[in-house]
Amino acid sequence: MSSKFTVVRLVVDGERFEILVNPKTALDHKLGRPVDSSKIIAIDEVYSDASKGLRVPVDKLKKFFNTTSTIEAAKTILIRGELQLTTEQRRELTEDKKKQIISIICKSFVDPRTGLPHPQIRVEQAMSQIHVSIDPFKNSEEQAKNVVEKLRTILPLKYEKIRLMVKIQPQFAPKALGTLKSYGEIQKEEWLPDGSLNAIVEIPAGVHSSLIDKLGSITKGTSQAMIVK
Repeated sequence: MSSKFTVVRLVVDGERFEILVNPKTALDHKLGRPVDSSKIIAIDEVYSDASKGLRVPVDKLKKFFNTTSTIEAAKTILIRGELQLTTEQRRELTEDKKKQIISIICKSFVDPRTGLPHPQIRVEQAMSQIHVSIDPFKNSEEQAKNVVEKLRTILPLKYEKIRLMVKIQPQFAPKALGTLKSYGEIQKEEWLPDGSLNAIVEIPAGVHSSLIDKLGSITKGTSQAMIVK
């Protein structure tokens, strides 16, 4: 098997079916990006073991895929099968997923001793100590929950939300409202006669400073914000 290709594998009733695919376009397909199957499937063959070049006989294709066409069977395998990532792909995807998880933790949790979020580097170092396993395809939010439970054995973490009352001048209000919605949940939205905005937004405590900085940038330092109960 050429090192230019990787494998998509499907096991049905104990029978193994493999196709050779282009690593980049196959990964794009796996990630939900639109790619024509002709640019993914490298060779119009179905194998029981691609590394040994063992092809699946036509009668077996008919039995398991209801077709004698190798390309049609290959398309089914592409959709239902498991992509075997290259080492570099797995490393890059895992690293990206790890960064997402760290970002979620830093936004949603604070150090109960200070009320401030832990720096990302501290969370990353703590994760290396607990040897947490990251799945490059599993939901980041779900994995973050598992990571947090393990991190709590060595790092104090408290999930906390706060409510901010914000006032924005008219010329900045529409853009600022979009920012508020991206950071948290709008609980009150009041438009005043002059076009200015009064709002209450609930956000994770860890993004407080980031939101204040963002609003300051949008409103050229004219926004007003205070924590309310």
